[in-house]
Amino acid sequence: MKTLFITIAIFFIFMPVKSLAQYNLIFEITGLRNNNGNILYELFDQHHKSLKVGTANILNKKCSIVIENLKAGKYAFNFIHDENKNKKLDTKMLFIPIEGYGYSNNIEAKFGPPAFNKWLFELNGNMTMKLNPTYLNF
Repeated sequence: MKTLFITIAIFFIFMPVKSLAQYNLIFEITGLRNNNGNILYELFDQHHKSLKVGTANILNKKCSIVIENLKAGKYAFNFIHDENKNKKLDTKMLFIPIEGYGYSNNIEAKFGPPAFNKWLFELNGNMTMKLNPTYLNF
């Protein structure tokens, strides 16, 4: 009985530590077509609630975004290469993007944004995700 009590006590002592763990998430975006403008990005939770919106600088056609202190869970991320810094994804006829864009898991968008559940990913430790933008050339 004493062993059972000690086991249960240890379980309850260490259980909150894991649930309070905070992780760092790094997005490395490569393959940008130029160094113009910046990257606009947004991080979502699994319910499509926006958690963080920001901009990041481009250097040598690359960009690195660090998001700190996240709890374990499911997240989604998207970005645009805002080449002219007008804070939007520029399009031409029929709303075809003329700037680069991308989603977590490198999910490709065809005829509109991909289903949200396809760009969800699991975070359960520090993580680096390598992403590549899509540029449509018409």
